[in-house]
Amino acid sequence: MSNPVLFSPFRVGAVERRNRIVIAPMCQYSAEDGRMTDWHVIHLGQLALSGAGLLTIEATAVEPEGRITYADVGLYDDATEAAMARTLESVRRWSDMPVAIQLAHAGRKASTEKPWLGGGQIAPDRPGGWRTIAPSSVPFAEAEAAPVALDADGLRRVREAFVAAAKRAARLGLDAVQLHGAHGYLLHQFLSPLSNRRDDAYGGSLENRMRFPLEVFEAVRAAFPAEKPVTMRVSGTDWVEGGWDAEQTVAFARELEKRGCATIHVSSGGLHPAQAIPAGPNYQVPLARAVKQAVSIPVIAVGLITGYEQAEAIVATGDADLVALARTMLYDPRWPWHAAAALGGRVRAPDQYLRCQPSQFRDLFLRDQP
Repeated sequence: MSNPVLFSPFRVGAVERRNRIVIAPMCQYSAEDGRMTDWHVIHLGQLALSGAGLLTIEATAVEPEGRITYADVGLYDDATEAAMARTLESVRRWSDMPVAIQLAHAGRKASTEKPWLGGGQIAPDRPGGWRTIAPSSVPFAEAEAAPVALDADGLRRVREAFVAAAKRAARLGLDAVQLHGAHGYLLHQFLSPLSNRRDDAYGGSLENRMRFPLEVFEAVRAAFPAEKPVTMRVSGTDWVEGGWDAEQTVAFARELEKRGCATIHVSSGGLHPAQAIPAGPNYQVPLARAVKQAVSIPVIAVGLITGYEQAEAIVATGDADLVALARTMLYDPRWPWHAAAALGGRVRAPDQYLRCQPSQFRDLFLRDQP
């Protein structure tokens, strides 16, 4: 294949991506009191050498109670900012790949155990646990402790926490901010009628349910450098009858576009235990396509994208502008190299790795100049 679209450059605001491959945020559950550790240097460092176009730091809590687990990364005080600065210094020393951060609040899905230790909710009175917050006092699962419904002061505190984290991200020189409005976390909890049972200006109608996520977006957009992108990750559907769906996602995407959202990253699910997800290759691409047809800003598709031709087809046909890979990159951190070799593209590689270029792919590597 000549000139694969997957390996064509793509610019969003001040961020120039060398190709259309985005490394999606992936929680590592390896922080200490919200602070990144040496694990993050290893994890992010190897991904920064992968040849992808953009690296996204995992869901980063804007306040301690917004962490999914007690081992999640945060960006809510000087200590967490300093730890992230040390990690970024190491990564950037060897890679000039643009780095974004996903700012998040887990809401009622916070205060849980690490996945490999069971992943269940930790009760507020147990070590590693705390009382969660949400739009309404409705737990994620029946056996869990009910969250505290946010009042006006709580809404203001959370909104200001997102702003403060965005300002810290700007000080760290991060290239973009993604707000996590998907997978059943706090902003998604406001959007879905299954979790938002409020009877005030933040609940009920679609306009009201969108209000708080849009307020957070506007506040973060105003706080982050204007030339750098602020984006949003959304769940295109809850996969539950009567929940958030593709039609509402399109309406939300249009409102985000009006407010200067640079890109919309379309995932799905995560809000309700009764979700029935028809998982399979490209199962979320139709959701991205629906958003792509409704807005003029770039759209990212994600979810079980593992094949080289599969990824190329998504961007070449216009279903999405970019593709995001998560677990695929954990399994194969050199996936962009292999995709470039298969499709006839070229990728950046560090000087230290140039001699590994296979003889049949003499034009595969471009020299990296960090």
